[in-house]
Amino acid sequence: MPNSKKTAAERPAPERRGELLATAAEVFAAHGYNATTVRRIADEAGILAGSLYYHFDSKESMLDEILSAFLDELWDGYDAVLAARLGPRETLEALVTESFREIDRHRPAVAIYQRESRHLALQPRFAYLADSQRRFEQAWLGTLRRGAAAGVFRADLDVRLAYRFVRDTVWVAASWYRPGGAHSPEEIARQYLSMVLEGIAVRE
Repeated sequence: MPNSKKTAAERPAPERRGELLATAAEVFAAHGYNATTVRRIADEAGILAGSLYYHFDSKESMLDEILSAFLDELWDGYDAVLAARLGPRETLEALVTESFREIDRHRPAVAIYQRESRHLALQPRFAYLADSQRRFEQAWLGTLRRGAAAGVFRADLDVRLAYRFVRDTVWVAASWYRPGGAHSPEEIARQYLSMVLEGIAVRE
């Protein structure tokens, strides 16, 4: 009876798996999940479509890994910021900076998330997307409310509107940002913050 277990030599190399996920992320981001076929991903990776199934059982599995890796890393960063118990302004600055770092590391995944998360979250496999969105909103709204209550941000702000403005201003950068450009993620964050905080910080 043949042994169904793959030997160490037969198992997909982790680095090759990562390369294929990176290729899939670029294709999903450029063409959309529904319009992307396994054959298209394989063509971009320079392999046969059947060979892709040696590494992944479906394009859904690839998408799941891409989004999970992005969100796990995002929340590692956000949780560290929130656990530091900084002041509201410093927390906002740190959240914005961490967001730009994640755009730098996971730009295609961010683009996929922005385009696909609403309808994907209706599927049981991707229910974690809705949970992440709720956590995201709580983190940002909580920071803005804390700042308004402490007199750090303007008390007349509609906090939910301010949250949407800051969120969209930051994350839309995934549509134009390219790693290795003239400005680092930290520098872009600093420039964004200088513009945003002039509008919501209490004037001395």
